[in-house]
Amino acid sequence: MGQSKRFKEATGQVDRDRLYSLEEAVALLKSFPAPKFDESVELAINLGVDPKHADQMVRGAIVLPHGVGKSVRVIVFAKGDKEKEAREAGADEVGAEDLAKKIQDENWLEFDRAIATPDMMGVVGRLGKVLGPRGLMPNPKLGTVTMDVGQAVQEQKSGKVEYRVDKAGIVHVAVGKLSFDAVQIVENAAALIDVIIRAKPAVAKGTYLKKISISSTMGPGVRVDPSNAGQAKAA
Repeated sequence: MGQSKRFKEATGQVDRDRLYSLEEAVALLKSFPAPKFDESVELAINLGVDPKHADQMVRGAIVLPHGVGKSVRVIVFAKGDKEKEAREAGADEVGAEDLAKKIQDENWLEFDRAIATPDMMGVVGRLGKVLGPRGLMPNPKLGTVTMDVGQAVQEQKSGKVEYRVDKAGIVHVAVGKLSFDAVQIVENAAALIDVIIRAKPAVAKGTYLKKISISSTMGPGVRVDPSNAGQAKAA
């Protein structure tokens, strides 16, 4: 399939040999010919790690300063007071064995995040084959297995995003929508880069932030200078 006229026009505005500052890259994205829908803005960060080794895995979650511009559907596995807390915090669906049964029997997956109290993990664990491959399994490291379900629901609803390095050593994360102000996109992207810099594995050798690229859903990537991309400044 040929590239669209809009994509070609946008590509023509990008200097392939140049590393842009984050602010310049975002300004360039916003100057491309207008899309027909509100595209997501995604950051791709190529890290100098080997994810095959457990001690070089880079993974975590962050609440972006300006959210990601989409409503997040959150379910919670909890009972009693914790069920009430989750509902009051705005969870879309709350339950225990009944909720697990609905997912198992009806293959119901109309949610973006799942949170569970630690005592419910026996029930949730049985859904591993369904939730695991889709990245929906609650995880203590990501703050989605917790007794503080109210706060967890609010964080997920307000734009908490998970990041995880893939087999090729790249982290892909959406950092907002093209309709956001340039400053909001820059601040979200810088916050993500900062948290990834801080997550650098102790055993990682050589250059850690190798390449950074920012793009919109249907647009070309713009290369960002890794040396001054985060507020923490890459080492």
